[in-house]
Amino acid sequence: MLPPLREELTLLPGPVLPDGQPSWTLHDPVRNLFFRIDWPTFEMLSRWALADAPAIATSIAEHTTLTLDPKAVETVATFLVANQLVRPPQGAQTAGRFAERRAALRGGPWRWLLHHYLFFRVPLFRPDGFLSRTQHLVGVLHSRAFALATLAALGFGLLQVLRQWDAFAAQFVDVFSLEGLAAYGLALLVVKTLHELGHAYTAKRLGCRVPTMGVAFMVLWPMAYTDTNEAWRLTDARQRLQVSGAGIATELIVAVWATVAWGLLPDGPARSAAFVLATTSWVTTLVINASPFMRFDGYFILSDLLDLPNLHERSFALARWKLREWLFALGEDAPEPLPARRRRWMIAFAWCTWVYRLVLFIGIALLVYHLFFKALGVFLFAVEIAWFILRPLRLELASWGQRRRVILQRGRTGLSLLVALALLGLAFVPWPGRVTASAVLRPAEAWPVYAPAGARVDALPFSEGQRVAAGQVLVRLHLPDLQSRRQAVLARVEQLRWQAAASGFDAQTREKMLVTEESLATARAELASIDTELRNYLPRAPFDGHLRDLDPELRVGHWVGERERLAVLVREGGAWLVETWLEEQDIARVDVGDRAVFLQDGLGAPPLELRVQAIDRDASRTLPRPELAAQGGGHVLVRQQAGQLVPERAVFRVQLAPAASGLPMPPATRVWRGSLTVHAQAEAPALRYARQAGAVLVREFGF
Repeated sequence: MLPPLREELTLLPGPVLPDGQPSWTLHDPVRNLFFRIDWPTFEMLSRWALADAPAIATSIAEHTTLTLDPKAVETVATFLVANQLVRPPQGAQTAGRFAERRAALRGGPWRWLLHHYLFFRVPLFRPDGFLSRTQHLVGVLHSRAFALATLAALGFGLLQVLRQWDAFAAQFVDVFSLEGLAAYGLALLVVKTLHELGHAYTAKRLGCRVPTMGVAFMVLWPMAYTDTNEAWRLTDARQRLQVSGAGIATELIVAVWATVAWGLLPDGPARSAAFVLATTSWVTTLVINASPFMRFDGYFILSDLLDLPNLHERSFALARWKLREWLFALGEDAPEPLPARRRRWMIAFAWCTWVYRLVLFIGIALLVYHLFFKALGVFLFAVEIAWFILRPLRLELASWGQRRRVILQRGRTGLSLLVALALLGLAFVPWPGRVTASAVLRPAEAWPVYAPAGARVDALPFSEGQRVAAGQVLVRLHLPDLQSRRQAVLARVEQLRWQAAASGFDAQTREKMLVTEESLATARAELASIDTELRNYLPRAPFDGHLRDLDPELRVGHWVGERERLAVLVREGGAWLVETWLEEQDIARVDVGDRAVFLQDGLGAPPLELRVQAIDRDASRTLPRPELAAQGGGHVLVRQQAGQLVPERAVFRVQLAPAASGLPMPPATRVWRGSLTVHAQAEAPALRYARQAGAVLVREFGF
């Protein structure tokens, strides 16, 4: 005997399915749940009063063109029982059974806490009556005239932003202040409230009931929600699409008109508020709500466009089935019959969703770890990883365990096992290592010429590339203030020297002779100090070499700034070397003597064969070569601090020398950037990741 259906269930007409058969929607009003059923299931439910599977199958065969097996009826009965769509059996134990089932679903306190930490909803109010009373107030927003006005406003707003782009971009700086963050938080609250009202008013306009609105918490992060399940009553897929897309449309409308307001308003609080509303709406809509990989608006819009309810669950089931077929060739039927093209698309969509969620959940876990104190952060991180990543893997492995007899009998299983062992072996077998990085080629001995302070160029004895002998003056600089001081001190020295020489002829000056001599010694010391300082403005070549990197616009009479580099003296016939900075995990694989190849950027020169010459044992606190910074096209991540480039990670300087002597001096500048490849020690990929994980554990937990 089949269990009787619940009397309060209602059957509503549904859309035509892709294969042309009609469909119906079974509504459970108690839980406000909807179940789409196909034509054979409808025929079964229409005859459910017969209460016998063979009788129902026989009646369907007699009165329709369908031929069903009684097992199909039993399958539908199992579905109805599992989803609590049948009346419970009468008896004294019924209440106890329901209580046991509820307790089993609820679980213990730890399971309840886990579920409510991961996701829970807080209904705030029942908006259906309010929506009915105020529906006429928002009717104009659904008109064609308002849609055309919004499109015109979009064009005008974008034009204003383009014309005032500098002011628009500069206003982003305010976001990083405390007031800016508070304004964005308030704007986000307003925009999300309007977003949910857009869903609610659209559903109400199409005749649906909106039972609740409130706040949902996903990993303690608040998100507004609106219960629009009644949209499944709508038989027209375009109407359901209107309900799904109403939230995004509302945010875009807010963004459009806020952009127009920003372009028209003068500077002040009102314009700042319009800017916040405009940017918040655009960003949250396009980045968060439009994503189809989470159960946000983008997912429901895609489901309605394709008319594929429960798109995630159905695509996941297909992807798991396909994975088992790839690995074991079980020959099982697909979870549902679909055209080959749609099936391939759904499988690809499932894999994209899994990758997206893997990255997202790991990011959320790391965020949770850093937001809480260490002990609680570790626990919550473990919960995130265990529930969102390890739990699906465990369930899939459990399904393999249920099929283990069939799996062990398939020939594909052995092949998959061999491939898995080969991949595992490749992970632990040392691979010939190569370390690639950006590097600079420079002379081993180069002496930069700087201006000690702001000064005037009095003479340029040498031109670019000209040979300079040791001791020759490279450039003559003149500092008027320093020359004036020298003249004044020199005059004072002459005066004191005359007074000291004349002190023997006068008794009064003889009494001050010691004071005069001390003053004379002080003045001579000051003069010597000035002369020493003046020599800095006459830099001389410390060795024979060639003058390089001389500013081509530098002329006699020009003024130069403090610490401005004027030129570089490169030793004649000196050696050249390649210099780079490597991170800790790469340094562990590089030794002195390792071979390397350097390829200069843009010069068309042949590759240079190199040998590792020296490796610093201590990490560099700053990066002296801006050419290697990531901002300049290099590979080292740095940040600006006190006018210096500070590496984000520990980096060590590595110097390499040409393997062959006789490298000719480059003709134009003194430093060339290029790409460096070091033939490092062989290493197993798994060991590298294990070492990185160990470094993280040591850093975070002090193991």
